[in-house]
Amino acid sequence: MTVPDSTPEHTPDSPTAPAPAGPDGDAPLTSLGTRAARRLATTTKSAPQMQAITSRWLLKILPWVDVKGGTYRVNRRLQLRVGRGRVQFEQNGGDRVHVVPRTLTELPALRGYSDTEVLREIASRFRVRNVRAGQVLFEAGQPVTEAYLIVHGRFTRYTTGKYGEEEVLGVVTDGEGLGDEAVGRADPLWLGSVRAETAGVVMALPWDVLEDLVERAPSLAAHLEAFAERHGRPMNRKGEAEVPVSAGHVGEPVIPGGFVDYELAPREYELSLTQTVLRVHTRVADLFNDPMNQTEQQLRLTVEEIRERQEWELVNNREFGLLHNIDHAQRISTSSGPPTPDDLDELLTMRRKTRLFLAHPKTIAAFFRQCNRRGLVPGTVNVDGHEVPAWRGVPVFPCGKIPISAQHTSSIIALRTGEKDQGVVGLHQTGIPEEFEPALNVRFMGIDRAAIMSYLVTAYYSLAILVPDAAGVLENVQVGWLPE
Repeated sequence: MTVPDSTPEHTPDSPTAPAPAGPDGDAPLTSLGTRAARRLATTTKSAPQMQAITSRWLLKILPWVDVKGGTYRVNRRLQLRVGRGRVQFEQNGGDRVHVVPRTLTELPALRGYSDTEVLREIASRFRVRNVRAGQVLFEAGQPVTEAYLIVHGRFTRYTTGKYGEEEVLGVVTDGEGLGDEAVGRADPLWLGSVRAETAGVVMALPWDVLEDLVERAPSLAAHLEAFAERHGRPMNRKGEAEVPVSAGHVGEPVIPGGFVDYELAPREYELSLTQTVLRVHTRVADLFNDPMNQTEQQLRLTVEEIRERQEWELVNNREFGLLHNIDHAQRISTSSGPPTPDDLDELLTMRRKTRLFLAHPKTIAAFFRQCNRRGLVPGTVNVDGHEVPAWRGVPVFPCGKIPISAQHTSSIIALRTGEKDQGVVGLHQTGIPEEFEPALNVRFMGIDRAAIMSYLVTAYYSLAILVPDAAGVLENVQVGWLPE
C-alpha cells in the first residue's frame, strides 16, 4: 500500500508556485520586466546623427558676394612682374629624371612661350645632379654659369648682412627655379647665395647652352627680349605698372602725367556646383513620418554632406580652390620642417590685415608643440561665442579639408577677406528657384514606376582672390612628432 505524499502539489496557478526566473536566469521577477513593458511604450529617439559634420569655419568666415550673372570678373591693374609657378618632373627611379617640357612655361622668363619643340629641347639639356646636405650651389657675386631646377630638397637663400652675419632670405623647394632673374643681363652675377639644408636633387642647365639655344631659335630670342623689356618698365613694389607722381617739389616744375593701366584679359570666375539626387520611397514617406518626417531628415543630412563638399572644393578645387590658386610669390616653405612661430610671423608679414589662418587640426597641434618647446602660450580670440586659438591676435581655425600628404606634410593658409579690403571672397547666387538655403535649392523630379520620389539638391558657389597678396600659404609643414 502506497502512502500519499503529504507535500501539496505545486501548479503554475497555485499561490505557492515559485516566481518565474528573470530574463538572464538570475533572481526571479516579482513585477513586470522592462523587456515586456517596452512592448507598450514609445521610445524617445534622437534625430539621425552624422559623424562627418565639421565646424566648416571657412564657409562661416568668408564674406559672400551675390553673383547675379553667374560670373564674377576680377579687374586688376596691369601686372608687369610675371608670377612664378612650379616646374614638374617625370621620375623613373634613380637618376632618370626628366623635365616635363610644357611646365617650363611656369618659369617667369618663359611664361606664355608656346613653341613646344624649343621647350622640349630646353628640357632635354637639363642634367641631374645630386646634392648633399650643407653643399653650397653658388655664392653671391659669382657669375651665373648655370640655371637650376629643384627636383627635391630644401634649399636656403641667404646673404651676408651689414656686420658680416648670415641673413636668410627665404627657402626654395621642389619645382622652383634659380637663375631666370639673370635673363637679359650682360655678364649676370648671383645676387644671393643658396645652400642645401637637406640632401636633394637638382637639374642644371649650363648658361652657355641656353645662350646657344637663343641664337638658334628666333622665337625664343624675341620672347626673352620682350620679357626683359617688360621688366625694364617702371613698376611699383608689387610689380604693377607705375603711375608717375611728383612729391616734395618747390617752384613750378612740370608735373609728370600718366594713367592707371589695366589688365586686358582679367580673370572671370563662373559659379561651380555640387549636386546629388535624393531618393525616398513613397511608402516610407507615407507611413513612417511619426515622430520625425523621413523626407526632412534625409534632406537635412544630404544638405550637410553637400556643404562639407562645398568647403572641400573651396580649398582643393584646381580651378578656384585656395591651395591651387594662391600666387606662387605668396608661397613660402617652413624654415626647418615643423610649423614654428617664426614661420607664422613670416606668413603674416606678406600681407596687410590678415584676418585668419586655416590649418588641419594636426597641423595646429604641431604648431602648439613648437610653442611649448619655446615656452610660448598662444592666445585666444572670441569668434561668434567660440574661443578660438590665435597667433598675434589672428584666429587659427581648424579645417580638416586641408590635406596631409603621404609624407606627413600639410599647409597653413592665411587670408585677408572682403571686397573692401581687396581680399578673398566667396561667390554664390541667392534667390534661385526653389531655394532651400542661400544658393542651395531642392527641386522635385517626380515619382518613378518603382514609387520612388526623387529630389535634385544643388549648391552653387565659387571663390575669388581679388589681388595676389590677399592669400598666402606656408607649405611643406611637417605634422609628425619630432624627437626632443
